[in-house]
Amino acid sequence: MPRLQACDAGLDGTQKGCASQPGACSPAKPVLRPWLVLDCCGHRGRPHTFHFPLENFLTNVDMNAPLHIEAITGVILAGGRGSRMGGVDKGLQNFNGVPLALHTLMRLSPQVGEIMINANRNLSAYESFGVPVWPDATSLGEYAGPLAGFLTALERCETPYLLTVPCDTPLFPDDLVARMAEGFARDDADFAVAAALEEDGQLRPQPVFCLMRCGMLESLVRFTQGGGRKIDAWTAQHKTVVVPFDQPGDDTHGFFNANTLTELHQLESRLP
Repeated sequence: MPRLQACDAGLDGTQKGCASQPGACSPAKPVLRPWLVLDCCGHRGRPHTFHFPLENFLTNVDMNAPLHIEAITGVILAGGRGSRMGGVDKGLQNFNGVPLALHTLMRLSPQVGEIMINANRNLSAYESFGVPVWPDATSLGEYAGPLAGFLTALERCETPYLLTVPCDTPLFPDDLVARMAEGFARDDADFAVAAALEEDGQLRPQPVFCLMRCGMLESLVRFTQGGGRKIDAWTAQHKTVVVPFDQPGDDTHGFFNANTLTELHQLESRLP
């Protein structure tokens, strides 16, 4: 893939040039993803964005590949109650100095073409991360579980594929999407679900890490209207491939989620 460049972006989605990289970015050049706010050029607090140079994008991306990153939208699921954390908004709890949802966004962003966040409170805080934020579909009621986030994301997805990732699993693999897309394409599946080793040594599916075709929206509407709320019960109705993350070198804590603040701090201590 072409190298990402960092530059200032105006509110209209055009680049205004980058003071730290003179000549790297031409004024008023359209950007592909004007959303990621980072201290990427040494100017803390100033808005920046990443873009692919168009000429590199057209020549370096294999548009004939079964799945390329620009065909996948990632959604960060941050719409839960956080009951086991005392009712706090889990995605806004600090992890390594930044909110969990923002950490997840930075970890996922190189792996997908577009990103959105599913959240149900503190929407302005999530919007400050610079990506689209959508609450759960109201038809399922309040805090109806992860499938409500799936439904909202499928309704908003504008790419052929959607990947779901929870906000509370901060160590998920850097090659998550590549490996799930490989399994998805190999089996010509409707869904790919990650599976990871748990503490008892058993390999178990992690259904909230799910890659799917966006054409699954109609199926999910039928399933939820019938009272269905479990991800695995829905995916079992379609061709689903389980993608194991149990190879040498895979982090055994890669799919551990933080249900309490203590668990969150324990995961934080595992960062290099």
